[in-house]
Amino acid sequence: MSGNAIHRFTDTAILGVCAIDAPEVVTSEDFDARLADTYERVGLRPGMLRSLVGIKERRWWPEGYTFVDGAVAAGAKVLGECGVDPAHIGLMVNTSVSRRFLEPSTAVEVHHGLDLPSSCQNFDVTNACLGFVNGMELAATMIDAGVIDYAMVVDGEDCRVVQENTIARLSQPGITADDVMSQFAALTLGSGSVAMILGRAQQHLEGHRMVVSASRAGTEHHELCIGDNDVMYTDLRGLLDAGLGLSGDLWAESADELGWNDGISRYVIHQISQVHMNAITTRLGIDKARVPLTFPTRGNIGPASVPVTLACEADHLEDGDRVLLMGIGSGLNVSVLEIEW
Repeated sequence: MSGNAIHRFTDTAILGVCAIDAPEVVTSEDFDARLADTYERVGLRPGMLRSLVGIKERRWWPEGYTFVDGAVAAGAKVLGECGVDPAHIGLMVNTSVSRRFLEPSTAVEVHHGLDLPSSCQNFDVTNACLGFVNGMELAATMIDAGVIDYAMVVDGEDCRVVQENTIARLSQPGITADDVMSQFAALTLGSGSVAMILGRAQQHLEGHRMVVSASRAGTEHHELCIGDNDVMYTDLRGLLDAGLGLSGDLWAESADELGWNDGISRYVIHQISQVHMNAITTRLGIDKARVPLTFPTRGNIGPASVPVTLACEADHLEDGDRVLLMGIGSGLNVSVLEIEW
């Protein structure tokens, strides 16, 4: 049976979302300089990251500071800004793609770093770049069901290792233009962290109510983007075409029913590139003026991308604004989640 999965929320609100930028700025010109000999040897022109993709720079954490440290810092920041007692957090979901071990979960490190109570369930939810949105949906389901009162969703990402490994690999003799392009997406990644607190809407009228979500799977495309801590291989054209097709199918089935074709104040779309942004807004008929951008200075921060962009845009939103969180995750999966601000 084909179609969208629809989930309507009843009593969950976002109480706060805080992002932290990794402090070390790495420009696309830095990467061009390190790959200059390779580009010349294989017949590619430098400048693609800035001129074609639209990424001027991305961030790295400093040596010795991990993505877990970033996630903990973001969690502490959002707790402080929301004024929620950590003892009341019943669920903490880590959605980071970045990880150091197969086990234990990354969540246990974040839970420990935040000194959350022993009664707080904690685990990882990973689904490529959709992980954070999935974590929000799971937390809201538990809040709506009365299982917990408050939840935290966190994400920390570190692109430094995979980018340094990719540049080193592409600098070796025998590398071809096809090799460069198949690993090019790794150079668009960025580092950063973000955390969100969710609670009961009826108890927090100041919160931003979660309304409804729609998701759709196209898992026949699961081999178009494959990566680990060392390397990332991507069929750039195939991934773009499949993602646009899946997004278009979701939109065609649910946009009218859910009222998404008009009255939307912001479209917070997963940040990949200028090529992707132009293609998805054209395909879905979205007003580009209502699409905030963070990829030019942060790159693609994986599952942190959507909530980081939301955090950056939060001060510009007004009560009653309708906000759509929209993402495509390798695999492929696509989701749209509406928030009433």
